[in-house]
Amino acid sequence: MANETKLGVAPNVGGLLCYVPCCVGFVVSIVAVIIEKENRFLRFHAFQSLLLHGAAIVLSIGLQIGTFTIATFSSILAFLFSLLGFLLGLGLLGVTIFMMMKANNNEEFKLPVIGDMANQWI
Repeated sequence: MANETKLGVAPNVGGLLCYVPCCVGFVVSIVAVIIEKENRFLRFHAFQSLLLHGAAIVLSIGLQIGTFTIATFSSILAFLFSLLGFLLGLGLLGVTIFMMMKANNNEEFKLPVIGDMANQWI
């Protein structure tokens, strides 16, 4: 594994930055995929992060549409649907923190389903 990437940081730091919550990790992942062509470790984490962020965005939009639709019928069910969204958000935060720790420790931990996809795209 190279000591530095084209991003100018160590591979483990670059991998960690790919999972930073909010827009930061998403943007770093896009930049890493475009710029970094040689470091397999960073590319793996960048692709896996993009897939994770993409799934989270799609799930979030689906939950918001579902909550709005259910709210027209029952406010209690809409509240429960919103609570489900909150719990999934907490779970996503936990996964991103876990992946930040794995990347920082130079581990290529594959998440179920998307890990294999990311590995194929390297």
